Amino acid sequence: MDEVLRHPLGRTISEADNIWFTLLTGNTNQMHFNSAYAELSSFGRLLVNSGFTLALVLGLSVGDLSQNAVANLGFDNVRFTHPVFIGDTIWAESKILEKRESRSRHYAGIVTARTRGLNQRGEQCVDFRRTFMVYKRGADQLDAFPEPKQPFE
Repeated sequence: MDEVLRHPLGRTISEADNIWFTLLTGNTNQMHFNSAYAELSSFGRLLVNSGFTLALVLGLSVGDLSQNAVANLGFDNVRFTHPVFIGDTIWAESKILEKRESRSRHYAGIVTARTRGLNQRGEQCVDFRRTFMVYKRGADQLDAFPEPKQPFE
């Protein structure tokens, strides 16, 4: 299980992304929205909200890991290893650590993956483990597409 999945999409973070996420979450740390304040810090500029960084990297991994997930079961060992700034482009890669059958749901399995986010220079910015329950191939729950009332003409 040493395969590393490089998730195909990168995402450049804008100032609007950072401000909106900060406002939506009620985060009042001025390092995320007050440029004059942030310029006095050791970073010398605004930091991207670490909650946004985590959410972005998680989202970038969904297409390959958890598109058919039932639910996230837990996050462990979340580490922010390099600051993220407005204008950085973040990429994600994951490694499957463990897979097993669900003991409570016959139609699902449990997967644990390690995912990390890298900036455009290849510097690791965030690293975490995530455990999630995912539907097995062929599970009835995956057949949700409606039958069209009329066929294509």
